[in-house]
Amino acid sequence: MNSTLVISDNSIQNIIYDIRGDKVMLDYDLATIYGVETRTLNQAVKRNIERFPADFMFRLTVTEWEEVMRNILINNMPSQIVTASLDRRNKSTPPYAFTEHGAVMLASVLRSPSAIQMSVTVTRAFIAMRQAISNMLSMDLKVEQLSHKVDQLNAYVEDILHDQNDINEHQEQFNNELALQIEIINDALDQLREKKNTPSNPIGFKI
Repeated sequence: MNSTLVISDNSIQNIIYDIRGDKVMLDYDLATIYGVETRTLNQAVKRNIERFPADFMFRLTVTEWEEVMRNILINNMPSQIVTASLDRRNKSTPPYAFTEHGAVMLASVLRSPSAIQMSVTVTRAFIAMRQAISNMLSMDLKVEQLSHKVDQLNAYVEDILHDQNDINEHQEQFNNELALQIEIINDALDQLREKKNTPSNPIGFKI
């Protein structure tokens, strides 16, 4: 194994996968990080299998393994861990997946000072991954709340426009009625003027 491989929290986060709803790391990646061969790692697991219940470790199905390899190729992961470890992996045999607790337990059964030291980095990577997911969920919630407020604002504006249309309609009816009444009054005034200007018959006897 390459003991000079520089491993950062960010590069470890690149090889944490979401499988069956769990955040997991695969055996060959952990073997590279802990500085052992994948075969040695799996032998240590078999000798201490009682320490790895289903929520600590499980084996990928062929379909899951093919999907992981497909994603690695599609995403063209730049991580040197991926490059170093996947090349050594038997691609016909699905790997074991370890949850955060399983990865820490794995370091303890390997009984290697470097593995125990690196398990701290692995744990930090899992924590950072959870925090990033939490931040994304929080951001999604804020976006959803903002979207809800925008919908409320749109509904409020539509109500105002609807009320304004009603007001305009009533205003138009009022204006029409007022014009009609003014026309009636003007007609009445015209009739009064005509009667005033018409000469009346004189009072008295005609000679």
